[in-house]
Amino acid sequence: MKPIKSKINKVSTVNRKPVRPLPRGQRIFTCGHSSHHWVLDILKDLAKQAGISGHHAVGTSSIGGSRVIQHWDVPAKQNKAKQALRAGTVDVLTLSCMTRPDEGIRRFAKLAVEHNPHVRVTLQELWLPKDRFPFDPAHCTRKSADEFNGSTMAGLKKPHKAYFKVMEDYVSALNTELGKQSVFIVPDAQAALALRERIIAGTAPGLKKQSDLFTDAWGHPSPPLQLLSAYCHFSVIYRRSPVGLTWPGVVARKPGWGPRLNRLLQQLAWESVTHHPLSGIKTHP
Repeated sequence: MKPIKSKINKVSTVNRKPVRPLPRGQRIFTCGHSSHHWVLDILKDLAKQAGISGHHAVGTSSIGGSRVIQHWDVPAKQNKAKQALRAGTVDVLTLSCMTRPDEGIRRFAKLAVEHNPHVRVTLQELWLPKDRFPFDPAHCTRKSADEFNGSTMAGLKKPHKAYFKVMEDYVSALNTELGKQSVFIVPDAQAALALRERIIAGTAPGLKKQSDLFTDAWGHPSPPLQLLSAYCHFSVIYRRSPVGLTWPGVVARKPGWGPRLNRLLQQLAWESVTHHPLSGIKTHP
């Protein structure tokens, strides 16, 4: 599957010169919901495998079904994210909203840059809950994960294209406000679409149906989709390919999920990240 092209400003789409992989471990704090917060544990395993010294999981703020502003609004004494950012002990802050950006992203980014000018804030471009955009949790029709099996690539492209534009316009505008690219996109949705196309074509080892990627009608991720997401985050954070790493021990694994599937997940993640203009894998002239 060819990545869906992003229609953002020309400065952001020029993406020619590869950046070097980061030589040292990053200090990471994660704020997110049930389709994101677990990435921190998987990243620890991947960094260890890759021989990256100094990788440190600073902390996690986990709120089910959350917007980023909900993590911002946690009371001061309990707000570990703000405390860590103000202490300057975070190199990468990973965020995930539902299907629209919210004010919490801007507030966290400004706070992070204020206390560490070299900080990077990553925003997960999430696979769409129930394959819909805009997503209205009050009007859901799907009842089980099996209903994902009726989705076609043609039907998936339209809502995702609209979603990508909203996300990427927001991040481009926020970076302009910050005066430099401090906020980066992790294109989980692009990678998930590519994987679903392989499943439909019958070329994803160990995965027979699109519903194999989800645990319920909302689209909570099964282990292969969690791992695909983690490989995308690893690629953006460390600017290096995950190809060659083994299936992490912290991710559940069925007998049919072998090395061939693991390598496919790695390849799709790296391809999605290297094609995305806001991933930071390539610098702008």
